[in-house]
Amino acid sequence: MVGFEESGRRNEHPVASQSDPVVLEINRLQNQLKDKKRELGAAQSEIKALKATDAAKDRALEELENDVDKLDERLRVAENLLEQKNLEISRLVTEKKDALAAQCAAEATLRRVYASHKDSDSIRIESFIAPLEAENKIYRNEIAALQEDKKTLERLTKSKELALLEAEKILESALERALIVEEVQNENIDLRRQIEICLEENKILDKTNRQKVVEVEKLSQTVRELEEAILAAGSAANTIRDCQRQISEQNEEKRVLERELARARVAANRVAAVVANEWKDESERVMPVKQWLEERRLLQAEMQRLRDKLTVSERAAKAETQLKEKLQLRLKTLEDGLKRVVTPCASTKTDKPNQLLGLFSGKVVQRKRSSSQPRASRASPLQQPNGNDAGAGDLKRTSSFRTDASAQNLVMRNLWATRCKVADPDTPPKEAVEEKTVIQPSKSTEEVVSASADIEAKKGENQEAETNGNGRPDGEDMVSGFLYDRLQKEVINLRKLFEAKECELNSKDEEIKNLTRKVDALTKSIEVESRKIKREFFAKEKEAALSKSDENKSNRNLNLSKRFSKIPS
Repeated sequence: MVGFEESGRRNEHPVASQSDPVVLEINRLQNQLKDKKRELGAAQSEIKALKATDAAKDRALEELENDVDKLDERLRVAENLLEQKNLEISRLVTEKKDALAAQCAAEATLRRVYASHKDSDSIRIESFIAPLEAENKIYRNEIAALQEDKKTLERLTKSKELALLEAEKILESALERALIVEEVQNENIDLRRQIEICLEENKILDKTNRQKVVEVEKLSQTVRELEEAILAAGSAANTIRDCQRQISEQNEEKRVLERELARARVAANRVAAVVANEWKDESERVMPVKQWLEERRLLQAEMQRLRDKLTVSERAAKAETQLKEKLQLRLKTLEDGLKRVVTPCASTKTDKPNQLLGLFSGKVVQRKRSSSQPRASRASPLQQPNGNDAGAGDLKRTSSFRTDASAQNLVMRNLWATRCKVADPDTPPKEAVEEKTVIQPSKSTEEVVSASADIEAKKGENQEAETNGNGRPDGEDMVSGFLYDRLQKEVINLRKLFEAKECELNSKDEEIKNLTRKVDALTKSIEVESRKIKREFFAKEKEAALSKSDENKSNRNLNLSKRFSKIPS
C-alpha cells in the first residue's frame, strides 16, 4: 500500500508551481492597470486636441458670421440699385408708350393731310409735311436711343439678377455651414458627456480591479492555507496508516501464534492418545470421539476465522483502493484548475458564450470575498486533542466559508447596482439611451455603426446639395466633415476599449467565483476525509480491542491446557 506521505511529496512541486501563476496573474493585472493609465493619458491629450479644434471652429464661425453680415450689406445695396433701375425702366416704358402714341397721331395727321391733298390740289402739302417729317425723325432717333437704353438696362438687370442668385447661393451655403457647425457643436457636447461618462466608468473599473486584485490575493492565501491543511491531513493519514500497518503486523503475528498453538494442541493430543493406547489392546486403540470432535471444532473455528479475516482484508483493500482513486482524481482536478488559471483571455470578444478562460465560464452573479469576513482556521485534525474537536473545527471552517460566500454575493449585487446607476442626471432621454448602449457592450457596436452610417449619409446629401448649388467644392466643409468623422471614430474606439475592460472584469469575476467554488470543494473534501479517518480510527480501535480479547482467551486456553497436561504426569 502506497502511503499518503509519498503522494504528498509528489504533489509538493506542482503546488509550488501552481502558486506562481497567481503572482503572474497579479503582475499581469498591474501591467493592464498601467496600460489603462497610459490610455487615459492619451484620451486626455485627445480631449485637449478636440478642445483646441472646437476653439478653431468657434473662430471660423465668427469669421463666417462676419462674411454673412458683409454679404447682407451688399444685398441691401444691390436691392436699392434694382429698385432705382426698375423705376427708370418704368419711366422709359411710359415714355416709349407716349412716343408710340405721338407716332400714331403723326401718321394719322399724315393720312389726313394726304386725304386733304387729294381733295384739294390747290393747297401745297409739302409745307405741312416737312415739319412733321422732321418731328418724326426726331422721335425715331429718341425711340432708338430709348431702345438702346432699354437693352443696356436689361443687361444690367440680368447681371444684377445673376449677382443676386450668386449671393443667395452664398447665403444658403453659409446657412448650411452654420447648421453643420451647430450640429458638430452639439455632437461635440455629446462626445464630451460621453467622455466624462467613460472616465467615470474607468474610475469605477479601476476600483473594481483593485478590489478584485485584493480578493485574488486573499483567495491565493486561502488556497495556500487549504494546501497546508491537506498536507497536515496527509501526515495524519500517514501516521494512522502506520498504526494500521503495526496493528495488521500484530494481527498476523497473533494468527501465526494461534496456528502454532493449535498445531501444538493437536500434536499433544496425538501424543497423549498414543501414550494412552500403548497399554490398551489393539481393539481398543482408537482416538476418543470427544477428542476428535474438539479437534474438529477447533479446526473449523480457525478456518471460519481465517475466512472472516480474508473477507475483512479484501473489503479494506477495496476501500483503500477506492479512497486512493478518489484522492488521485481530486489532485488531478486541482492541478488542472490551477493550470487553467494561467491561460490568458485571448478570445473574450469573439468566443464569449463558448469559452471564457476555460475555467471562467457561465453568466452568473459573481461571488466576492469581503475583507471584513474572518478567515478559515489553519488547525489540522492532528493538532486538535480529540476527534470531536476536529469535527467542530471543520464545521466552523465550512460555516465561515458559507458566510464569506453570502457576503460576496451581497457585495457583487451592490457593485453591479452602482455600475448600472452611473449616469448624468441632466442628460435628455436620447443621452440616456446612449448610456444604456454603453452599459450593454453586446449592442453598442452595432448601434454606433448604424449611427455613424446615418450621419455619413446625411453629410453626403449636404455635400451633394452644396456642389449642385455652388458648382464648386468648398474646402472648409471638407475640414468640418473630416473632424466629425475623426470624433466619431474616437468615440467608437473609446466604446470598444470600454467593452474590452468590461469583458476583462467579467472574466476576473468568473475567476474569483471559480476560485471560491474550488475552496468550497476543498473544504468539503477535507471534511469527508476527516470523517473517513475518524471512522477508520474507531474501527481499528474496535479491532484492536477484539484482538486483545481473543489473545486473552487464547492465553487462558493455553494455561488450562498446560494445567491439564501437567495433571496426568
